[in-house]
Amino acid sequence: MNVTDSIKSPCIKVCAVDGETGYCLGCGRTLPEIGQWTRLTPEGRDEVIDRLPERISQLVALGKR
Repeated sequence: MNVTDSIKSPCIKVCAVDGETGYCLGCGRTLPEIGQWTRLTPEGRDEVIDRLPERISQLVALGKR
């Protein structure tokens, strides 16, 4: 088993970052969050995941998703 197999991730394999918001159009994370994902603690990942619904709603409101 790969170490990253057990790491919870919001990735939905739609990887494109919106230039205006800086959020991934698929999962809502920022590039730094995506890049650091495997190095974050489980609590750190949960903190990011908790912010994603608001970010996705923002993308929807802007007509980007």
